[in-house]
Amino acid sequence: MSRVDAIAVSDVTLVRDGNAILGGVTLAVANDERWVVIGANGSGKTSLLRVMALYDHPTSGTVDVLGQRLGTADVRELRRSVGYASAALAEQLRGDLTAHDVVKTARYAALEPWWHRYTTEDDERADACLEQLGVFHHRDRTLATLSSGEQQRVLLARTLMNEPAVVLLDEPSARLDLGGREQLVGTLQQLATDASAPPFVMVTHHVDEIPPGLTHIAMLAGGSIMARGPVDDVLTADSLSECFAMPLSLERRANGRFIAWS
Repeated sequence: MSRVDAIAVSDVTLVRDGNAILGGVTLAVANDERWVVIGANGSGKTSLLRVMALYDHPTSGTVDVLGQRLGTADVRELRRSVGYASAALAEQLRGDLTAHDVVKTARYAALEPWWHRYTTEDDERADACLEQLGVFHHRDRTLATLSSGEQQRVLLARTLMNEPAVVLLDEPSARLDLGGREQLVGTLQQLATDASAPPFVMVTHHVDEIPPGLTHIAMLAGGSIMARGPVDDVLTADSLSECFAMPLSLERRANGRFIAWS
């Protein structure tokens, strides 16, 4: 039986206003893999994740999510199987929504709780996700009154609402202070090493934010993948220097975290 990847993009290009954002990107994420996508600002990381999350249609190429192809599947239904968190999505959520409602609306990939009807089971699932991310005690607080770190954990809880088959995280540590970032890396490490957790792809441009337990890396430069494969094989000082177009040194600490410097 042939393997069905959680997500597979093949020869994907993305052109906007005459500008090539992505060029011939091919990447497959298996069900037992956890990926990081790294690259400089403007390298196409966020655009690639939006294509994977079914929010942007590529100019050419194919996108398969859970064995269903973009263009032939019901996108609204398929999105419910994808946990997706990004700064752009967060900005669309009203600040006066409670943490509970922020998580619950993910049931229908919605932004407002009044768009759909929810069950007692939905409420219980939302509370369980908040508990898993350590923010259940903020259940009834509004999003705007939470710290940036607390908001980010609520948004991560939101990605788990539908027990997704795959999770996509676009720069999840953005806007976090040092303490919040370290807590988040610890949470992501737990997800990465939990055999029962879904596969996930996270985007970052800082190697020190890569949690131990991630299995694979894709390095983007100029909208194309310049290297991909197992983290232990691909992430080196040479590849990192090429990716960011500057000489960099790289060290992996005893705790499994990376540090880079020029």
